[in-house]
Amino acid sequence: MLSVSAMLIALPAGAQVCAGTPPPIEADGRVLGHLPYGDAPPDELVAVPADVAVRGCVLRRDVLPDLQRLFAAAAVSPEVGGRVLALSCHRSLTRQGGVFCREPATDADTRAVSVAPPGHSEHATGFALDFAFRPRVNGCPDTEACVAATPAFRWLRANAPRYGFEMSFPVSNVQRVKWEPWHWRWVGTSAGVPGAARARRLFATARRRFPASPGVDNAVVIADVPAPPVYLSLPAFAEPKGKRRRRR
Repeated sequence: MLSVSAMLIALPAGAQVCAGTPPPIEADGRVLGHLPYGDAPPDELVAVPADVAVRGCVLRRDVLPDLQRLFAAAAVSPEVGGRVLALSCHRSLTRQGGVFCREPATDADTRAVSVAPPGHSEHATGFALDFAFRPRVNGCPDTEACVAATPAFRWLRANAPRYGFEMSFPVSNVQRVKWEPWHWRWVGTSAGVPGAARARRLFATARRRFPASPGVDNAVVIADVPAPPVYLSLPAFAEPKGKRRRRR
């Protein structure tokens, strides 16, 4: 029987993604353009209050104080014209694998433009989430570029860095990932905020090589750190024939 330590290795994007050939690992640890992030410890995840979430969401507990302050500020701002809510938060490796394999694409390289393979998604860190805006404007779906034309998004872009959030995948980003105005990661307003130093270490490579925009101004450059562990028991993910959704 394998020990717990033997079951944890720095293996990016589990080898059986979509029951196909494992994607190549780049020299910097990236798989299909995405950096390795592992998975958040379950005992560090807490629920986002249901009244500020579209559906059930969990994040690292250190994120919640700033997130709740952001939601409170949005709720009283006439510029928002509605509400800012949490849409998709932490995703386990298993769930991310299912999301990756639901992405409508004929090959892994193409689907990776819109969704990260398991073990390489910021969502798995517990420090990142997708925002949603209510009411919807002109029928714009939650995870399409048209959300950037809404008053709520304009408020978020102007104010989210004040609460420690930065947009991971801005338009024309050098990482060559699809522009996702709804996807933001938390790094804290300063390195002294509880949990912020850990988030900044985890996102150190991304922040240096693929800067966020807008980003938290007082970014601290941190040297490369070892890739976090990914569970060896990551299962294969079969391509479903039913409904498909786009999520990172």
